[in-house]
Amino acid sequence: MMRWTLAAFFAAAGIAHLRAPATLLQITPDWVPFAPQLIFVTGLFELAAALALVTRRLRKWAGIALAVYAICVFPANIKHALDGIDIPPLPSSWWYHGPRLALQPVIVWWALYCAEAIDWPQRRR
Repeated sequence: MMRWTLAAFFAAAGIAHLRAPATLLQITPDWVPFAPQLIFVTGLFELAAALALVTRRLRKWAGIALAVYAICVFPANIKHALDGIDIPPLPSSWWYHGPRLALQPVIVWWALYCAEAIDWPQRRR
């Protein structure tokens, strides 16, 4: 169930990247090269990795890639919060941004756990 939920989350994010790149361009840090193209590629990546996460053969690599990706997009999440950029339908208050930033490490863990790259806090047998 956790794996399918995470896959759905990343698939939705991938669709958002492909459907509304201009909106996501607003939260992309200025130092990111080729930002419009990168947003397009990351949308494709999120869709492909979400699909791969629910397949046994590609699960481990997809989960590790999604964990690394979650770390890489953290600067955009910080910019989104600190610059107060409004992206409907997301709330633009710290009631959203605070937990969102704090939960980024959980998303990294979740991807690794779903990939069966780690088994903490429960040992799988």
